[in-house]
Amino acid sequence: MRRITRGDRAAFDELYRRTSPWLAVRLRRRCSDEDVVADVLQETYLAVWRAAGSYAGSVTDGSAVGWLWTIAANRLVDAFRRRARQERVPAVSLVERTAPAAEDEVLAHRVDQDLEQALLRLPPELRQVMQAMVLDDLSVRQTAALLSMPEGTVKTRARRARIALREALS
Repeated sequence: MRRITRGDRAAFDELYRRTSPWLAVRLRRRCSDEDVVADVLQETYLAVWRAAGSYAGSVTDGSAVGWLWTIAANRLVDAFRRRARQERVPAVSLVERTAPAAEDEVLAHRVDQDLEQALLRLPPELRQVMQAMVLDDLSVRQTAALLSMPEGTVKTRARRARIALREALS
Protein backbone atom coordinates (compact mmCIF):
# COMPACT_ATOMS: atom_id res chain seq x y z
CA MET A 1 0.00 0.00 0.00
CA ARG A 2 2.89 2.38 0.70
CA ARG A 3 4.20 1.84 -2.81
CA ILE A 4 0.75 2.40 -4.33
CA THR A 5 0.48 5.61 -2.32
CA ARG A 6 3.65 6.79 -4.06
CA GLY A 7 2.09 6.01 -7.46
CA ASP A 8 3.85 2.68 -8.08
CA ARG A 9 1.85 1.12 -10.91
CA ALA A 10 3.60 -2.27 -10.54
CA ALA A 11 2.56 -2.45 -6.88
CA PHE A 12 -1.02 -1.65 -7.87
CA ASP A 13 -0.94 -4.33 -10.57
CA GLU A 14 0.34 -6.82 -7.99
CA LEU A 15 -2.43 -5.89 -5.55
CA TYR A 16 -4.99 -6.36 -8.32
CA ARG A 17 -3.50 -9.70 -9.41
CA ARG A 18 -3.50 -11.03 -5.86
CA THR A 19 -6.87 -9.75 -4.67
CA SER A 20 -9.24 -9.42 -7.65
CA PRO A 21 -10.10 -13.15 -7.94
CA TRP A 22 -10.95 -13.31 -4.22
CA LEU A 23 -12.89 -10.06 -4.36
CA ALA A 24 -14.84 -11.16 -7.44
CA VAL A 25 -15.89 -14.39 -5.69
CA ARG A 26 -17.10 -12.47 -2.64
CA LEU A 27 -19.04 -10.03 -4.79
CA ARG A 28 -20.62 -12.86 -6.82
CA ARG A 29 -21.93 -14.39 -3.58
CA ARG A 30 -23.91 -11.21 -3.09
CA CYS A 31 -24.80 -10.40 -6.70
CA SER A 32 -25.41 -12.77 -9.61
CA ASP A 33 -25.28 -10.04 -12.26
CA GLU A 34 -21.82 -10.31 -13.85
CA ASP A 35 -22.07 -6.79 -15.30
CA VAL A 36 -22.67 -5.33 -11.85
CA VAL A 37 -19.79 -7.36 -10.39
CA ALA A 38 -17.45 -6.18 -13.16
CA ASP A 39 -18.49 -2.56 -12.65
CA VAL A 40 -18.04 -2.82 -8.88
CA LEU A 41 -14.58 -4.36 -9.31
CA GLN A 42 -13.56 -1.57 -11.65
CA GLU A 43 -14.94 1.14 -9.35
CA THR A 44 -13.26 -0.48 -6.34
CA TYR A 45 -9.78 -0.58 -7.82
CA LEU A 46 -10.16 2.90 -9.24
CA ALA A 47 -11.07 4.10 -5.73
CA VAL A 48 -8.07 2.25 -4.28
CA TRP A 49 -5.73 3.88 -6.79
CA ARG A 50 -7.16 7.33 -6.12
CA ALA A 51 -7.43 6.99 -2.32
CA ALA A 52 -4.38 4.91 -1.47
CA GLY A 53 -2.89 7.93 0.28
CA SER A 54 -5.85 8.04 2.66
CA TYR A 55 -5.44 4.41 3.67
CA ALA A 56 -5.27 4.71 7.44
CA GLY A 57 -4.64 1.11 8.45
CA SER A 58 -1.39 -0.66 9.00
CA VAL A 59 0.27 -2.22 5.99
CA THR A 60 -0.50 -5.81 6.95
CA ASP A 61 -2.32 -7.93 4.38
CA GLY A 62 -5.37 -8.44 6.60
CA SER A 63 -6.10 -4.79 7.16
CA ALA A 64 -5.39 -3.82 3.54
CA VAL A 65 -7.71 -6.58 2.36
CA GLY A 66 -10.32 -5.45 4.87
CA TRP A 67 -10.04 -1.91 3.56
CA LEU A 68 -10.39 -3.20 0.00
CA TRP A 69 -13.49 -5.24 0.92
CA THR A 70 -15.07 -2.24 2.65
CA ILE A 71 -14.67 -0.18 -0.52
CA ALA A 72 -16.07 -2.99 -2.69
CA ALA A 73 -19.02 -3.62 -0.38
CA ASN A 74 -19.90 0.08 -0.39
CA ARG A 75 -19.69 0.18 -4.18
CA LEU A 76 -21.96 -2.87 -4.39
CA VAL A 77 -24.53 -1.25 -2.12
CA ASP A 78 -24.38 1.86 -4.31
CA ALA A 79 -24.97 -0.30 -7.39
CA PHE A 80 -28.00 -1.94 -5.74
CA ARG A 81 -29.39 1.47 -4.84
CA ARG A 82 -28.93 2.72 -8.41
CA ARG A 83 -30.68 -0.38 -9.74
CA ALA A 84 -33.55 0.03 -7.26
CA ARG A 85 -34.01 3.67 -8.29
CA GLN A 86 -34.07 2.70 -11.96
CA GLU A 87 -36.59 -0.09 -11.33
CA ARG A 88 -38.94 2.26 -9.45
CA VAL A 89 -39.71 4.01 -12.74
CA PRO A 90 -40.86 1.14 -14.99
CA ALA A 91 -40.76 1.76 -18.73
CA VAL A 92 -43.88 -0.26 -19.54
CA SER A 93 -46.40 0.57 -22.24
CA LEU A 94 -50.05 0.87 -21.28
CA VAL A 95 -50.88 -2.28 -23.26
CA GLU A 96 -48.46 -4.58 -21.40
CA ARG A 97 -48.96 -2.97 -18.00
CA THR A 98 -48.75 -5.53 -15.22
CA ALA A 99 -47.48 -3.24 -12.49
CA PRO A 100 -48.62 -3.73 -8.89
CA ALA A 101 -51.35 -1.59 -7.46
CA ALA A 102 -50.40 2.03 -6.86
CA GLU A 103 -50.98 1.61 -3.13
CA ASP A 104 -48.48 -1.28 -3.00
CA GLU A 105 -45.86 0.74 -4.85
CA VAL A 106 -46.30 3.73 -2.56
CA LEU A 107 -46.09 1.56 0.56
CA ALA A 108 -42.98 -0.29 -0.66
CA HIS A 109 -41.30 2.97 -1.65
CA ARG A 110 -42.19 4.52 1.71
CA VAL A 111 -40.77 1.54 3.66
CA ASP A 112 -37.55 1.72 1.58
CA GLN A 113 -37.23 5.44 2.25
CA ASP A 114 -37.95 5.09 5.97
CA LEU A 115 -35.38 2.32 6.38
CA GLU A 116 -32.77 4.18 4.35
CA GLN A 117 -33.32 7.35 6.39
CA ALA A 118 -33.15 5.40 9.66
CA LEU A 119 -29.86 3.82 8.57
CA LEU A 120 -28.43 7.18 7.56
CA ARG A 121 -29.31 8.65 10.97
CA LEU A 122 -27.32 5.98 12.79
CA PRO A 123 -23.94 7.12 14.10
CA PRO A 124 -21.19 6.03 11.66
CA GLU A 125 -19.74 3.42 14.03
CA LEU A 126 -23.16 1.70 14.37
CA ARG A 127 -23.87 1.98 10.63
CA GLN A 128 -20.53 0.33 9.78
CA VAL A 129 -21.33 -2.66 11.97
CA MET A 130 -24.84 -3.03 10.55
CA GLN A 131 -23.54 -2.76 7.02
CA ALA A 132 -20.93 -5.44 7.59
CA MET A 133 -23.23 -7.84 9.43
CA VAL A 134 -26.48 -7.35 7.50
CA LEU A 135 -25.63 -6.10 4.03
CA ASP A 136 -22.31 -7.92 3.70
CA ASP A 137 -23.54 -10.95 5.68
CA LEU A 138 -20.40 -11.14 7.79
CA SER A 139 -20.19 -12.94 11.13
CA VAL A 140 -19.33 -11.13 14.35
CA ARG A 141 -15.76 -12.45 14.09
CA GLN A 142 -15.40 -11.35 10.45
CA THR A 143 -16.89 -7.94 11.23
CA ALA A 144 -14.49 -7.51 14.14
CA ALA A 145 -11.54 -8.34 11.88
CA LEU A 146 -12.77 -6.08 9.09
CA LEU A 147 -13.33 -3.10 11.39
CA SER A 148 -10.33 -3.82 13.64
CA MET A 149 -12.29 -3.95 16.88
CA PRO A 150 -13.03 -6.54 19.59
CA GLU A 151 -15.93 -8.94 19.01
CA GLY A 152 -17.65 -7.63 22.15
CA THR A 153 -17.67 -4.13 20.68
CA VAL A 154 -19.21 -5.46 17.46
CA LYS A 155 -21.98 -7.19 19.43
CA THR A 156 -22.68 -4.08 21.51
CA ARG A 157 -22.80 -1.81 18.48
CA ALA A 158 -25.04 -4.23 16.57
CA ARG A 159 -27.45 -4.33 19.52
CA ARG A 160 -27.48 -0.52 19.80
CA ALA A 161 -28.05 -0.19 16.05
CA ARG A 162 -31.00 -2.62 16.13
CA ILE A 163 -32.58 -0.76 19.02
CA ALA A 164 -32.12 2.59 17.26
CA LEU A 165 -33.59 1.22 14.01
CA ARG A 166 -36.53 -0.31 15.84
CA GLU A 167 -37.28 3.02 17.52
CA ALA A 168 -36.87 4.97 14.29
CA LEU A 169 -39.21 2.67 12.36
CA SER A 170 -41.92 2.35 15.02
